[in-house]
Amino acid sequence: VVVALLCWAAGEVAAYPPWHPSWGHPPSRGAQADSTAWSWVEEPRFPATSSQQPVAVQCQEAQLLLTVHRDLFGTGRLVNAADLTLGPAACKHSSLSRAHNTVTFTAGLHECGSTVQITPDSLIYRTLLNYDPSPASNPVIIRSNPAVIPIECHYPRRENVSSSAIRPTWSPFNSVLSAEEKLVFTLRLMNDDWSAERPFTGFQLGDILNIQAEVATESHVPLRLFVDSCVAALSPGADSSPHYTIIDFNGCLVDGRLDDTSSAFVTPRPREDVLRFRIDVFRFAGDTRNLIYITCHLKVTPADQTPDPLNKACSFNKARNTWAPVEGTRDICGCCEAGNCGSSALSRSLHPMERWPGRRFRRHDPEGKEAEADVVIGPVLLSGEPGAGGQRQEGAQGGVTAVLGVGTALLCVVAAVGLAGAVLATGRRRCSRASA
Repeated sequence: VVVALLCWAAGEVAAYPPWHPSWGHPPSRGAQADSTAWSWVEEPRFPATSSQQPVAVQCQEAQLLLTVHRDLFGTGRLVNAADLTLGPAACKHSSLSRAHNTVTFTAGLHECGSTVQITPDSLIYRTLLNYDPSPASNPVIIRSNPAVIPIECHYPRRENVSSSAIRPTWSPFNSVLSAEEKLVFTLRLMNDDWSAERPFTGFQLGDILNIQAEVATESHVPLRLFVDSCVAALSPGADSSPHYTIIDFNGCLVDGRLDDTSSAFVTPRPREDVLRFRIDVFRFAGDTRNLIYITCHLKVTPADQTPDPLNKACSFNKARNTWAPVEGTRDICGCCEAGNCGSSALSRSLHPMERWPGRRFRRHDPEGKEAEADVVIGPVLLSGEPGAGGQRQEGAQGGVTAVLGVGTALLCVVAAVGLAGAVLATGRRRCSRASA
Protein backbone atom coordinates (compact mmCIF):
# COMPACT_ATOMS: atom_id res chain seq x y z
CA VAL A 1 0.00 0.00 0.00
CA VAL A 2 2.86 2.41 0.79
CA VAL A 3 4.49 1.68 -2.57
CA ALA A 4 1.15 2.27 -4.37
CA LEU A 5 0.70 5.64 -2.66
CA LEU A 6 4.24 6.67 -3.58
CA CYS A 7 3.68 5.71 -7.22
CA TRP A 8 0.39 7.59 -7.31
CA ALA A 9 2.12 10.73 -5.98
CA ALA A 10 4.87 10.37 -8.61
CA GLY A 11 2.22 10.13 -11.35
CA GLU A 12 0.54 13.31 -10.15
CA VAL A 13 3.85 15.15 -10.22
CA ALA A 14 4.63 13.91 -13.73
CA ALA A 15 1.19 14.88 -15.03
CA TYR A 16 1.33 18.39 -13.56
CA PRO A 17 1.91 20.98 -16.34
CA PRO A 18 5.49 22.22 -16.34
CA TRP A 19 6.21 25.88 -15.61
CA HIS A 20 2.70 26.39 -14.26
CA PRO A 21 2.17 29.90 -12.86
CA SER A 22 0.91 28.46 -9.58
CA TRP A 23 4.42 27.18 -8.88
CA GLY A 24 5.55 30.79 -8.39
CA HIS A 25 5.98 32.38 -5.03
CA PRO A 26 3.07 34.16 -3.34
CA PRO A 27 2.92 37.94 -3.76
CA SER A 28 4.29 38.48 -0.29
CA ARG A 29 7.43 36.50 -1.15
CA GLY A 30 7.83 37.80 -4.71
CA ALA A 31 10.53 40.28 -3.66
CA GLN A 32 12.64 37.45 -2.19
CA ALA A 33 12.29 35.19 -5.22
CA ASP A 34 14.85 34.94 -8.00
CA SER A 35 13.84 37.68 -10.45
CA THR A 36 15.36 35.86 -13.43
CA ALA A 37 13.58 32.54 -12.90
CA TRP A 38 10.05 33.86 -13.24
CA SER A 39 10.52 37.10 -15.19
CA TRP A 40 7.98 35.93 -17.79
CA VAL A 41 5.10 36.31 -15.32
CA GLU A 42 6.00 39.83 -14.27
CA GLU A 43 4.12 42.90 -15.44
CA PRO A 44 5.30 44.24 -18.83
CA ARG A 45 7.90 46.97 -18.60
CA PHE A 46 6.56 49.17 -21.42
CA PRO A 47 3.94 51.88 -20.84
CA ALA A 48 0.24 51.21 -20.99
CA THR A 49 -1.27 50.97 -24.46
CA SER A 50 -2.66 54.23 -25.78
CA SER A 51 -6.42 54.39 -26.18
CA GLN A 52 -6.02 56.51 -29.31
CA GLN A 53 -6.85 54.91 -32.64
CA PRO A 54 -3.59 53.94 -34.38
CA VAL A 55 -4.82 55.11 -37.83
CA ALA A 56 -7.38 57.87 -38.50
CA VAL A 57 -8.50 58.90 -42.00
CA GLN A 58 -10.26 62.11 -43.06
CA CYS A 59 -11.67 61.91 -46.60
CA GLN A 60 -11.78 65.50 -47.79
CA GLU A 61 -13.06 66.94 -51.04
CA ALA A 62 -9.92 66.40 -53.14
CA GLN A 63 -7.46 64.81 -50.74
CA LEU A 64 -7.18 62.46 -47.80
CA LEU A 65 -5.64 63.30 -44.45
CA LEU A 66 -4.12 60.29 -42.70
CA THR A 67 -2.96 60.48 -39.07
CA VAL A 68 -0.90 57.54 -37.80
CA HIS A 69 -0.02 57.07 -34.15
CA ARG A 70 3.56 55.91 -33.80
CA ASP A 71 2.42 53.29 -31.29
CA LEU A 72 1.03 51.51 -34.32
CA PHE A 73 0.69 48.05 -32.78
CA GLY A 74 -0.36 49.15 -29.29
CA THR A 75 2.74 47.69 -27.64
CA GLY A 76 4.20 50.92 -26.33
CA ARG A 77 7.12 50.78 -28.77
CA LEU A 78 7.08 53.68 -31.22
CA VAL A 79 7.74 52.97 -34.87
CA ASN A 80 10.16 55.09 -36.88
CA ALA A 81 8.31 57.72 -38.91
CA ALA A 82 10.66 57.16 -41.85
CA ASP A 83 9.49 53.53 -42.04
CA LEU A 84 5.91 54.62 -42.85
CA THR A 85 4.95 55.37 -46.48
CA LEU A 86 1.68 55.89 -48.33
CA GLY A 87 0.59 54.03 -51.45
CA PRO A 88 2.54 52.03 -54.05
CA ALA A 89 4.47 55.24 -54.83
CA ALA A 90 5.82 55.21 -51.22
CA CYS A 91 4.98 58.86 -50.47
CA LYS A 92 6.62 60.22 -47.32
CA HIS A 93 4.78 61.85 -44.42
CA SER A 94 4.03 65.56 -44.53
CA SER A 95 4.44 66.32 -40.81
CA LEU A 96 5.56 64.73 -37.55
CA SER A 97 4.33 65.63 -34.06
CA ARG A 98 6.71 64.49 -31.36
CA ALA A 99 4.43 65.90 -28.65
CA HIS A 100 1.57 63.59 -29.70
CA ASN A 101 3.74 60.87 -31.31
CA THR A 102 1.75 61.08 -34.56
CA VAL A 103 2.71 61.07 -38.23
CA THR A 104 0.50 62.87 -40.77
CA PHE A 105 0.13 62.11 -44.49
CA THR A 106 -1.62 64.53 -46.85
CA ALA A 107 -2.16 63.37 -50.42
CA GLY A 108 -4.53 63.99 -53.29
CA LEU A 109 -7.05 61.30 -54.09
CA HIS A 110 -5.18 60.43 -57.30
CA GLU A 111 -1.68 60.70 -55.85
CA CYS A 112 0.75 58.14 -54.41
CA GLY A 113 -0.50 55.40 -56.74
CA SER A 114 -4.04 55.23 -55.36
CA THR A 115 -6.74 53.47 -57.38
CA VAL A 116 -10.41 54.24 -57.91
CA GLN A 117 -13.30 51.82 -58.23
CA ILE A 118 -16.58 53.01 -59.72
CA THR A 119 -19.78 51.38 -58.51
CA PRO A 120 -23.33 52.41 -59.42
CA ASP A 121 -23.57 54.49 -56.23
CA SER A 122 -20.02 55.36 -55.16
CA LEU A 123 -16.50 56.32 -56.10
CA ILE A 124 -14.09 54.32 -53.93
CA TYR A 125 -10.50 55.53 -53.70
CA ARG A 126 -8.08 52.95 -52.30
CA THR A 127 -4.48 53.21 -51.17
CA LEU A 128 -2.18 51.52 -48.65
CA LEU A 129 -0.31 52.54 -45.53
CA ASN A 130 2.98 50.65 -45.66
CA TYR A 131 5.18 49.91 -42.66
CA ASP A 132 8.60 48.60 -43.70
CA PRO A 133 10.85 48.57 -40.61
CA SER A 134 14.47 49.52 -41.14
CA PRO A 135 17.19 47.23 -39.73
CA ALA A 136 17.88 47.51 -36.02
CA SER A 137 21.14 48.79 -34.59
CA ASN A 138 22.36 45.23 -35.02
CA PRO A 139 21.61 44.35 -38.67
CA VAL A 140 21.70 40.63 -37.90
CA ILE A 141 18.36 40.73 -36.09
CA ILE A 142 14.91 42.20 -36.69
CA ARG A 143 12.40 43.20 -34.05
CA SER A 144 9.21 43.77 -36.04
CA ASN A 145 7.48 42.58 -39.20
CA PRO A 146 6.35 44.74 -42.13
CA ALA A 147 2.65 45.57 -42.33
CA VAL A 148 0.21 46.84 -44.94
CA ILE A 149 -2.98 48.67 -43.88
CA PRO A 150 -5.65 49.34 -46.56
CA ILE A 151 -7.12 52.86 -46.67
CA GLU A 152 -10.42 53.70 -48.41
CA CYS A 153 -12.43 56.85 -49.12
CA HIS A 154 -16.02 56.54 -50.37
CA TYR A 155 -17.80 59.32 -52.26
CA PRO A 156 -21.39 59.23 -53.57
CA ARG A 157 -21.82 59.33 -57.34
CA ARG A 158 -25.39 60.54 -57.43
CA GLU A 159 -24.68 64.04 -56.13
CA ASN A 160 -22.60 66.95 -57.42
CA VAL A 161 -19.39 67.44 -55.44
CA SER A 162 -17.70 70.79 -56.01
CA SER A 163 -16.04 73.55 -54.04
CA SER A 164 -18.07 76.21 -55.85
CA ALA A 165 -21.76 76.52 -56.57
CA ILE A 166 -23.01 75.12 -59.86
CA ARG A 167 -25.13 77.43 -61.99
CA PRO A 168 -27.54 75.27 -63.96
CA THR A 169 -28.12 75.99 -67.63
CA TRP A 170 -30.92 74.61 -69.75
CA SER A 171 -30.06 71.07 -68.62
CA PRO A 172 -29.15 69.75 -65.14
CA PHE A 173 -25.51 68.94 -64.41
CA ASN A 174 -26.20 65.25 -63.76
CA SER A 175 -27.95 64.92 -67.10
CA VAL A 176 -24.94 66.32 -68.93
CA LEU A 177 -22.64 63.81 -67.21
CA SER A 178 -25.00 60.98 -68.05
CA ALA A 179 -24.98 61.96 -71.70
CA GLU A 180 -21.18 62.14 -71.81
CA GLU A 181 -20.52 58.92 -69.92
CA LYS A 182 -22.73 56.40 -71.67
CA LEU A 183 -20.63 53.38 -70.70
CA VAL A 184 -19.11 52.72 -67.29
CA PHE A 185 -16.92 49.61 -66.89
CA THR A 186 -16.42 48.07 -63.44
CA LEU A 187 -14.72 45.10 -61.80
CA ARG A 188 -16.03 43.80 -58.50
CA LEU A 189 -14.75 41.23 -56.02
CA MET A 190 -17.77 39.13 -55.01
CA ASN A 191 -18.63 36.66 -52.26
CA ASP A 192 -19.11 32.93 -52.84
CA ASP A 193 -22.74 33.13 -54.00
CA TRP A 194 -22.22 36.31 -56.06
CA SER A 195 -24.89 38.13 -54.04
CA ALA A 196 -22.71 41.03 -52.79
CA GLU A 197 -19.23 42.49 -52.88
CA ARG A 198 -16.69 41.26 -50.35
CA PRO A 199 -13.64 42.94 -48.75
CA PHE A 200 -10.26 42.83 -50.46
CA THR A 201 -8.61 41.36 -47.34
CA GLY A 202 -8.27 37.98 -45.66
CA PHE A 203 -7.42 35.76 -48.63
CA GLN A 204 -5.14 32.76 -48.29
CA LEU A 205 -3.57 30.39 -50.77
CA GLY A 206 -6.19 27.83 -51.77
CA ASP A 207 -9.03 30.38 -51.78
CA ILE A 208 -10.92 31.50 -54.88
CA LEU A 209 -11.29 35.06 -56.20
CA ASN A 210 -14.78 35.63 -57.63
CA ILE A 211 -14.50 38.55 -60.05
CA GLN A 212 -17.48 40.13 -61.77
CA ALA A 213 -17.02 42.42 -64.77
CA GLU A 214 -19.92 44.56 -65.90
CA VAL A 215 -20.80 47.62 -67.92
CA ALA A 216 -23.51 50.16 -67.14
CA THR A 217 -25.14 50.81 -70.49
CA GLU A 218 -27.50 53.62 -69.41
CA SER A 219 -29.77 54.12 -72.45
CA HIS A 220 -27.36 52.45 -74.85
CA VAL A 221 -28.36 49.63 -77.18
CA PRO A 222 -28.02 46.10 -75.67
CA LEU A 223 -24.36 45.15 -75.38
CA ARG A 224 -22.36 42.01 -74.62
CA LEU A 225 -19.32 42.39 -72.36
CA PHE A 226 -16.00 40.57 -72.82
CA VAL A 227 -12.81 40.45 -70.75
CA ASP A 228 -10.11 40.76 -73.39
CA SER A 229 -7.14 40.27 -71.04
CA CYS A 230 -6.15 40.38 -67.37
CA VAL A 231 -2.71 40.79 -65.81
CA ALA A 232 -1.80 40.52 -62.10
CA ALA A 233 1.06 42.62 -60.70
CA LEU A 234 2.34 44.19 -57.51
CA SER A 235 1.14 47.64 -58.59
CA PRO A 236 -1.65 48.97 -60.83
CA GLY A 237 -1.08 48.64 -64.56
CA ALA A 238 -0.24 45.80 -66.91
CA ASP A 239 3.30 46.98 -67.66
CA SER A 240 4.75 46.67 -64.15
CA SER A 241 7.18 43.91 -63.25
CA PRO A 242 6.85 41.21 -62.08
CA HIS A 243 3.47 40.38 -63.59
CA TYR A 244 1.40 37.28 -64.31
CA THR A 245 -1.06 36.84 -67.18
CA ILE A 246 -4.49 35.48 -66.20
CA ILE A 247 -6.50 36.12 -69.38
CA ASP A 248 -4.90 36.64 -72.80
CA PHE A 249 -5.45 36.24 -76.55
CA ASN A 250 -8.73 38.17 -76.65
CA GLY A 251 -10.60 36.24 -73.96
CA CYS A 252 -8.68 33.00 -73.27
CA LEU A 253 -8.45 32.30 -69.52
CA VAL A 254 -4.92 30.91 -69.74
CA ASP A 255 -4.52 30.54 -65.96
CA GLY A 256 -7.02 27.67 -66.09
CA ARG A 257 -4.77 25.80 -68.53
CA LEU A 258 -2.36 24.89 -65.73
CA ASP A 259 -2.79 21.54 -63.99
CA ASP A 260 -2.94 22.96 -60.44
CA THR A 261 -5.71 25.53 -61.03
CA SER A 262 -9.50 25.53 -61.42
CA SER A 263 -9.77 29.04 -62.91
CA ALA A 264 -12.62 29.43 -65.41
CA PHE A 265 -15.38 31.69 -66.66
CA VAL A 266 -18.80 31.14 -65.05
CA THR A 267 -21.46 29.99 -67.45
CA PRO A 268 -24.15 30.93 -68.22
CA ARG A 269 -23.96 34.70 -67.85
CA PRO A 270 -26.49 36.38 -65.52
CA ARG A 271 -26.88 39.10 -68.19
CA GLU A 272 -25.27 39.98 -71.49
CA ASP A 273 -23.56 43.01 -69.93
CA VAL A 274 -22.08 40.94 -67.05
CA LEU A 275 -19.29 38.35 -67.17
CA ARG A 276 -18.03 36.38 -64.18
CA PHE A 277 -14.87 34.33 -63.68
CA ARG A 278 -13.06 32.56 -60.87
CA ILE A 279 -9.31 32.37 -60.32
CA ASP A 280 -7.25 30.55 -57.73
CA VAL A 281 -5.49 32.81 -55.22
CA PHE A 282 -1.73 33.14 -55.68
CA ARG A 283 1.10 35.36 -54.48
CA PHE A 284 4.30 36.51 -56.09
CA ALA A 285 7.28 34.48 -54.88
CA GLY A 286 9.83 36.34 -52.80
CA ASP A 287 7.61 39.38 -52.16
CA THR A 288 6.70 40.20 -48.55
CA ARG A 289 3.84 42.59 -49.28
CA ASN A 290 1.35 39.76 -49.95
CA LEU A 291 -0.83 41.78 -52.29
CA ILE A 292 -1.78 41.79 -55.97
CA TYR A 293 -3.43 44.23 -58.35
CA ILE A 294 -5.41 42.86 -61.30
CA THR A 295 -5.70 45.01 -64.42
CA CYS A 296 -8.30 43.82 -66.94
CA HIS A 297 -9.12 45.13 -70.38
CA LEU A 298 -12.90 45.11 -70.87
CA LYS A 299 -14.78 45.70 -74.10
CA VAL A 300 -18.30 45.42 -75.44
CA THR A 301 -19.93 44.47 -78.73
CA PRO A 302 -23.57 44.66 -79.81
CA ALA A 303 -25.51 41.88 -78.12
CA ASP A 304 -26.73 40.55 -81.46
CA GLN A 305 -23.17 40.20 -82.82
CA THR A 306 -22.00 36.60 -83.00
CA PRO A 307 -18.92 35.87 -80.82
CA ASP A 308 -15.74 35.35 -82.83
CA PRO A 309 -12.00 34.73 -82.13
CA LEU A 310 -11.52 38.42 -81.26
CA ASN A 311 -14.62 38.67 -79.02
CA LYS A 312 -15.02 35.60 -76.84
CA ALA A 313 -14.79 34.14 -73.31
CA CYS A 314 -13.06 30.73 -73.35
CA SER A 315 -12.14 28.39 -70.47
CA PHE A 316 -10.06 25.22 -70.57
CA ASN A 317 -12.03 22.03 -69.81
CA LYS A 318 -9.55 19.62 -68.21
CA ALA A 319 -11.96 16.67 -68.36
CA ARG A 320 -12.25 16.95 -72.15
CA ASN A 321 -8.81 18.52 -72.66
CA THR A 322 -10.26 21.25 -74.84
CA TRP A 323 -11.28 24.92 -74.77
CA ALA A 324 -14.97 25.81 -74.38
CA PRO A 325 -16.66 29.20 -74.87
CA VAL A 326 -19.30 30.80 -72.65
CA GLU A 327 -21.32 31.32 -75.82
CA GLY A 328 -20.68 30.67 -79.49
CA THR A 329 -19.17 27.71 -81.30
CA ARG A 330 -16.09 25.84 -80.07
CA ASP A 331 -14.02 26.80 -83.08
CA ILE A 332 -13.68 30.39 -81.83
CA CYS A 333 -11.51 29.06 -78.96
CA GLY A 334 -9.16 27.13 -81.24
CA CYS A 335 -6.63 29.95 -81.24
CA CYS A 336 -6.29 29.81 -77.43
CA GLU A 337 -4.08 26.71 -77.61
CA ALA A 338 -2.00 28.17 -80.41
CA GLY A 339 -1.70 31.49 -78.57
CA ASN A 340 -2.44 33.61 -81.62
CA CYS A 341 -5.87 35.23 -81.72
CA GLY A 342 -4.87 38.75 -82.72
CA SER A 343 -3.12 41.64 -81.04
CA SER A 344 -3.51 41.90 -77.27
CA ALA A 345 -5.56 44.90 -76.22
CA LEU A 346 -3.29 45.67 -73.29
CA SER A 347 -0.31 46.02 -75.63
CA ARG A 348 -1.88 49.02 -77.34
CA SER A 349 -0.76 52.40 -76.10
CA LEU A 350 -2.85 55.51 -75.68
CA HIS A 351 -1.89 59.13 -75.47
CA PRO A 352 -1.46 60.08 -71.77
CA MET A 353 -4.26 62.65 -72.04
CA GLU A 354 -6.70 59.87 -72.96
CA ARG A 355 -6.22 58.06 -69.66
CA TRP A 356 -8.91 58.49 -67.05
CA PRO A 357 -8.39 58.84 -63.29
CA GLY A 358 -7.72 55.48 -61.69
CA ARG A 359 -5.85 54.22 -64.76
CA ARG A 360 -9.03 53.72 -66.76
CA PHE A 361 -9.49 54.68 -70.38
CA ARG A 362 -12.14 54.12 -72.99
CA ARG A 363 -12.07 53.96 -76.76
CA HIS A 364 -14.74 54.00 -79.47
CA ASP A 365 -14.43 52.75 -83.01
CA PRO A 366 -15.41 55.05 -85.90
CA GLU A 367 -18.94 53.63 -86.00
CA GLY A 368 -19.42 53.75 -82.25
CA LYS A 369 -20.27 50.02 -82.10
CA GLU A 370 -17.49 49.00 -79.74
CA ALA A 371 -16.03 50.50 -76.57
CA GLU A 372 -13.26 49.28 -74.29
CA ALA A 373 -11.50 50.25 -71.08
CA ASP A 374 -8.76 49.20 -68.67
CA VAL A 375 -10.04 48.69 -65.12
CA VAL A 376 -7.93 47.94 -62.05
CA ILE A 377 -9.09 45.93 -59.06
CA GLY A 378 -7.06 45.81 -55.87
CA PRO A 379 -5.06 45.71 -53.83
CA VAL A 380 -6.17 42.18 -52.96
CA LEU A 381 -4.46 41.50 -49.63
CA LEU A 382 -3.34 38.00 -48.73
CA SER A 383 -2.91 36.84 -45.17
CA GLY A 384 0.68 36.17 -44.15
CA GLU A 385 1.96 32.69 -43.43
CA PRO A 386 0.03 31.59 -40.32
CA GLY A 387 2.18 31.28 -37.22
CA ALA A 388 0.35 28.14 -36.21
CA GLY A 389 3.50 26.05 -36.48
CA GLY A 390 4.85 27.26 -33.16
CA GLN A 391 1.42 26.93 -31.56
CA ARG A 392 1.05 23.40 -32.83
CA GLN A 393 4.50 22.57 -31.55
CA GLU A 394 3.72 24.07 -28.16
CA GLY A 395 0.42 22.22 -28.02
CA ALA A 396 2.14 19.00 -29.05
CA GLN A 397 4.64 19.34 -26.23
CA GLY A 398 1.80 19.89 -23.77
CA GLY A 399 -0.01 16.84 -25.14
CA VAL A 400 3.11 14.70 -24.77
CA THR A 401 3.49 15.84 -21.18
CA ALA A 402 -0.10 14.88 -20.37
CA VAL A 403 0.29 11.46 -21.98
CA LEU A 404 3.50 10.79 -20.12
CA GLY A 405 1.83 11.77 -16.84
CA VAL A 406 -1.13 9.44 -17.40
CA GLY A 407 1.17 6.69 -18.58
CA THR A 408 3.29 7.00 -15.44
CA ALA A 409 0.21 6.84 -13.22
CA LEU A 410 -1.13 3.77 -15.05
CA LEU A 411 2.28 2.10 -14.83
CA CYS A 412 2.37 2.72 -11.08
CA VAL A 413 -1.16 1.35 -10.64
CA VAL A 414 -0.21 -1.80 -12.53
CA ALA A 415 2.94 -2.14 -10.43
CA ALA A 416 0.92 -1.62 -7.23
CA VAL A 417 -1.64 -4.24 -8.23
CA GLY A 418 1.13 -6.69 -9.08
CA LEU A 419 2.87 -6.00 -5.77
CA ALA A 420 -0.36 -6.51 -3.85
CA GLY A 421 -0.92 -9.80 -5.66
CA ALA A 422 2.56 -10.93 -4.75
CA VAL A 423 1.96 -10.04 -1.08
CA LEU A 424 -1.34 -11.97 -1.04
CA ALA A 425 0.33 -14.98 -2.67
CA THR A 426 3.11 -14.93 -0.06
CA GLY A 427 0.53 -14.73 2.72
CA ARG A 428 -1.33 -17.70 1.27
CA ARG A 429 1.85 -19.78 1.09
CA ARG A 430 2.61 -18.95 4.72
CA CYS A 431 -0.91 -19.93 5.75
CA SER A 432 -0.59 -23.20 3.84
CA ARG A 433 2.72 -24.04 5.59
CA ALA A 434 1.18 -23.25 8.98
CA SER A 435 -1.75 -25.55 8.28
CA ALA A 436 0.61 -28.29 7.18
